[in-house]
Amino acid sequence: MYEQDTIAAISSPPGTGAIALLRLSGMKAYTIAERVAPTLPLEPLPRTAYYVPVIDMDGQVDEAVVTLFSGPNSYTGEDVVEVSIHGSTYIQQRLLQAMLDAGARLALPGEFTQRAFLNKKLDLSQAEAVADLIASQSAAQHKLALHQLRGGFGQRIEALRQQLIDFSALIELELDFSEEDVQFAQRIELTALLDNLMDLCTELIDSFRYGNAIKQGIPVAILGAPNSGKSTLLNALLQEDRAIVSEVPGTTRDTVEEMLSIEGVLFRIIDTAGLRKTTDIVEKLGIERSYKKASESAIVILLGDGSMVSEGALRTEATMLSERLNNAVEVVPMMSKSDINGTSINNGTLSISARTGEGLDQLKRVLLEHVRSMLNGPGDVVVTNARHVDALTKARSAMEDAKVAIDNGLSGELLAIDLRRAQQQLGEITGQITSDDLLGSIFGRFCIGK
Repeated sequence: MYEQDTIAAISSPPGTGAIALLRLSGMKAYTIAERVAPTLPLEPLPRTAYYVPVIDMDGQVDEAVVTLFSGPNSYTGEDVVEVSIHGSTYIQQRLLQAMLDAGARLALPGEFTQRAFLNKKLDLSQAEAVADLIASQSAAQHKLALHQLRGGFGQRIEALRQQLIDFSALIELELDFSEEDVQFAQRIELTALLDNLMDLCTELIDSFRYGNAIKQGIPVAILGAPNSGKSTLLNALLQEDRAIVSEVPGTTRDTVEEMLSIEGVLFRIIDTAGLRKTTDIVEKLGIERSYKKASESAIVILLGDGSMVSEGALRTEATMLSERLNNAVEVVPMMSKSDINGTSINNGTLSISARTGEGLDQLKRVLLEHVRSMLNGPGDVVVTNARHVDALTKARSAMEDAKVAIDNGLSGELLAIDLRRAQQQLGEITGQITSDDLLGSIFGRFCIGK
């Protein structure tokens, strides 16, 4: 319903800065630009910047750099105008209102990128990658989002879908000649294709463990008895006094969570309440949260006071904790306070002194090794979006049903239904098949102006 509207928005972050950027997109973008910048040439050249005054009904607003992009060679595929002005919030709002008064409509969240999708400048997975790229906080997040924005994931999915379409066409052709009992699609070849496609779907689904961890930050919980040095370790990793450190046991009653980037990989380091038997109700709640955070983490650092706990006892405790967590989380035993006289570490157990910094580099290497081990499964394409995982899972299920139909000699009609289901799920990833509700959900999470 809004395809004929020309939209306008402030595309730079809210607040005051040196420069602010306003955007127009739509059929009247050039006309509106001429109204707010009347000294533009009568026939402005696309992809050319013009330094001109911009005005509203009350007079000159600012001096601006106006750049025009002709559709379809623009971000949205429509005529686009970008106006760079000084970053005063007053100037931004005044010029935006001038654009609205000249016939533009205020853009909805994500509407520029939505128009790029509707005009086939991006597929849906690439459009989602735009939001990921904007939100990236580490080199690893940036790399994954940029790869998806370049279309690597969408191309892989579309290739899978096209193979299904080619075979489905043969199945549909058989249905047209059902009375003649002919078979155009060789069932052996179709079975082999389905096996291959299901393996590829499984590979992509499994890659989500790595992709989601990189996107959200890999959660690392620090567990241990009170006064084992958990808060001191958190502070040492962050190189700031983030958590309260005290010799009084039970200082940490709740979890403290902070982000840490190590060689471009983002980790969520979680300090937890000390594990011990207690009658204190509040402390008990904190300990319950400690175990909950441990179960939700990718790695648990089990810290033992090296001046009080033996290495063997710590290893035994690590085994018990791993079993409690159903062996779903990697538990790394580590001896703390290695700077205290009498502490002895053997058998290659990690040791650390958060006060002196000894062992911190080794711990960071262990965390990075865990990330590399997660990479053993995924290939060059990594899934980072839960919606994509859901669609891939449903597509794989439909292909499994199709294979059962072949094995049991079921009719071509039933086989065609299963193949169509698989195609539809794969098509929803790239936007070949979509709904207004889905688009509203995706683009509604974008910022205005993007």
